[in-house]
Amino acid sequence: MPGVFNKISVETNTAPTFVDTDYEARAQDTMCINESHLQHKWYHNLKYAAVGILFGIAFTKAEVISWFRIQEMFRLQSFHMYGVIGTAIVVGMLSVWLIKKFKVKTIYGEAIEFHPKKFNKGQIYGGLIFGLGWAMTGACPGPLFAQIGAGFLVIAVVLLSAVAGTWVYGYFRERLPH
Repeated sequence: MPGVFNKISVETNTAPTFVDTDYEARAQDTMCINESHLQHKWYHNLKYAAVGILFGIAFTKAEVISWFRIQEMFRLQSFHMYGVIGTAIVVGMLSVWLIKKFKVKTIYGEAIEFHPKKFNKGQIYGGLIFGLGWAMTGACPGPLFAQIGAGFLVIAVVLLSAVAGTWVYGYFRERLPH
């Protein structure tokens, strides 16, 4: 049966045993429901579109999508963007603290787990490249769609560049130092 015995587990002082990983995956799926394994109709995604539209409106009203505001931030001429980013950090920290304190579960009853992040020098290089692109284009990946929706159609070039850069990283990821 091809594909069934695709992992070998070797124990000390015994012969190798074969583990049916497909069976393990099927058994795990039946034990807990994970939304990534659920199949939904296309219209179930409309809730994400609605949230995205509201998010875009909030970004536009808060002037977060303004290239001028972004340039002000990188020239250290205004506190506006630092205030927005600082507020997001505080809200994120508070949210994580509340999730951990009250052991909040997903809507499917799964425990939310936080894993420690390992620092490496690639994060410095990636952050510098990200910041340079952000400063040059006046566009962060978050509000790209809101900028396009607001009529700044030249940002479509930035969006395509971001997609291409993500693809290039994915292609070379295994060969890059991490």
